Amino acid sequence: MQSLTMIENWPVPTAAAAAVRADGTVVGSYGPASRRFPLASVTKPLAAYAVLVAYEEGAVELDEPAGPEGATVRHLLAHTSGLAFDEHRTVGAPGTRRLYSNAGFEVLGAHVAEVTGIPFADYLREAVLEPLGMAATSLATDGSPAKDGVSTVDDLIRFAAELQAPRLLDARTVLEAMTVVHPGLAGVLPGYGHQKNNDWGLGFEIRDAKSPHWTGVSSSPHTFGHFGQSGTFLWVDPDAGAACVALADRPFGPWAVEAWPPFTDAVLAELRAG
Repeated sequence: MQSLTMIENWPVPTAAAAAVRADGTVVGSYGPASRRFPLASVTKPLAAYAVLVAYEEGAVELDEPAGPEGATVRHLLAHTSGLAFDEHRTVGAPGTRRLYSNAGFEVLGAHVAEVTGIPFADYLREAVLEPLGMAATSLATDGSPAKDGVSTVDDLIRFAAELQAPRLLDARTVLEAMTVVHPGLAGVLPGYGHQKNNDWGLGFEIRDAKSPHWTGVSSSPHTFGHFGQSGTFLWVDPDAGAACVALADRPFGPWAVEAWPPFTDAVLAELRAG
């Protein structure tokens, strides 16, 4: 895909990107796709998927208590538990505000570890990474389920294919994960400021009508995914029937705000033309 070569113009030392269609066909890859990059918050979708496996296995229920008083597993996944961004303290009532929270995912990982008796990093590996053949992806035993994953474009393309045609989960569970939890809640999208309708599903951000946004102008409202402060992103656009992964080794900043949307628009235009 010619559009993927746009990463050559990004002001970063190294970048890699790839796109995959809903049938699992990798339609293009560019850059060192086997290089391992820190994922930062792109770790969260992987962690969320492991939690959903635990849900389908009957180890957890989405509406069972977890985290602050009155909060549930669902609240933690949807950033509505009331926990602060990076501190284990409550700053709001569950279900009332969209408070993006690394702490919430750390509580979530600890909860799954407690009820399963398996360290969360091991559970993630056994439930998601190994079944998908993501051998280059890892989370250290003491790593945060919110931000400490490491992976490659090659591996994340496998995950992006799974999101579009689930094998590890029932398709209805994945659909629920991509459906807005507590619609209409306002909140801050890190790096992009306050959003009146800061919509999230279960561990995945949903684009809807957010503006500004890290995806493209032509991205459908149904687009879901995540970006990370290490210069990484993964999006799935169901209307386009495709997904895209890009990893870089420069922290997120104005360069990404400027570079990512036109890149996504170019990828989508080429996918639609092809």
